[in-house]
Amino acid sequence: MIKYERFFAMLQKKGISQNKLMRDYGVDNAQLHRLRHNMVIKTVTIDNLCRILNCNVEDIMEYVPDNPE
Repeated sequence: MIKYERFFAMLQKKGISQNKLMRDYGVDNAQLHRLRHNMVIKTVTIDNLCRILNCNVEDIMEYVPDNPE
């Protein structure tokens, strides 16, 4: 599973609110919802977020193996 907790930590570190992302950078609220719930997002969105935050992919997302049942 891909998790995006790092994304929200990076926002805080950079001092950028979710409202600022939507207002100043045109990030859609639906994309933020998908990030909050660790849902699938497009690579173009990841690229855009890395550009906005001036960071690497691993700074905003991480792979966590699913627990085998």
